[in-house]
Amino acid sequence: MAPKAVPVRDVSDWLLSQGKVAASTSEISLLLGIPETQVRKRLRPAVEAKKIFSPARSLWIPIHPEFRTWGATPALDFLDPLMKHLQRNYYVGWLTAAEILGAAHQRPQVTQVAVDRQLESIRFGRSAIKFHHRVDVCDLPRVKHKVSTGEVWISSPELTAIDLVDVPRRGGGINNVASVLKELAVEVKLDGNLLAEISEKFPIGTSRRLGYLLELLKTEVNLSPLMTFVEASPAIRNSMLTPSGKRKGKVDHKWKLIINTEVDPDL
Repeated sequence: MAPKAVPVRDVSDWLLSQGKVAASTSEISLLLGIPETQVRKRLRPAVEAKKIFSPARSLWIPIHPEFRTWGATPALDFLDPLMKHLQRNYYVGWLTAAEILGAAHQRPQVTQVAVDRQLESIRFGRSAIKFHHRVDVCDLPRVKHKVSTGEVWISSPELTAIDLVDVPRRGGGINNVASVLKELAVEVKLDGNLLAEISEKFPIGTSRRLGYLLELLKTEVNLSPLMTFVEASPAIRNSMLTPSGKRKGKVDHKWKLIINTEVDPDL
């Protein structure tokens, strides 16, 4: 790491000056010239001064001066190093991905992340990450997005739309999901073929809900592939517009959907 020991008070600034956005306990021990068992104790003053923090055992994140009042760096800036450290596959999704893609209708209060193994949600200062377990993370379309410290995986525009419709409560409810869908359709031109292809990995109710909402919102998305997929499904029972609502309401026979709530997007 360094030719000679660095004073503990300078650890964060030294790491930042070297372009390092994260360091392990073993790296810090070499940097300070102390045993690994003493690292946490020696870094305590720097942690209290909000110069560095540890989002996981044996991982340390230096905090840039502009974020020291936060008590942590922005979640997206340390997410990829954290996931590599924990050996998790992931993607940033739902409202967080939608905001990155330009559909910033409602700023999410937490960073929403899909991971392939269970993780407890975390909060450090003003940075909070909500993890959602999804075993097929690597089988779903995700793309790289640049952040100030490197890159993070985010869900593709089509996956973002499907995720939001699949579990509306993660998107702030059906009304907010509809608003975000409309913005996504305008900002990134959702691909109808990709929507149908990805829908094969989700319950049929998700596809029905998605098609209904995109049609209701009068988007220019080509819904023919999605309709073909829905019509080919062997599922006979109608799905519900709001999964957690009562199974009561008029039926949209085209999309085989029970309209158990009124959609009132904020557009």
